[in-house]
Amino acid sequence: MSHKRRIHDAIVGLLVTVGVVLGHYVSVHWFLLPAVIGVTLIQSSVTGFCPVYFVLDRLLPSDSTADPSSCCAK
Repeated sequence: MSHKRRIHDAIVGLLVTVGVVLGHYVSVHWFLLPAVIGVTLIQSSVTGFCPVYFVLDRLLPSDSTADPSSCCAK
């Protein structure tokens, strides 16, 4: 598994978990965070654009196993 994919999975998993915990203990409005992430994941599967990968492609150097269809693959 590539380094960027592991970072992506960690970020998304952390945000979903934080959203659920805050939604349970603080306010139900925090449940919007995992809902938005879910919609973004569905949108990403259809369009191929993921905001997290967009940022990671600019912050981290390219992996040697980068997807050639990526907008930022060299």
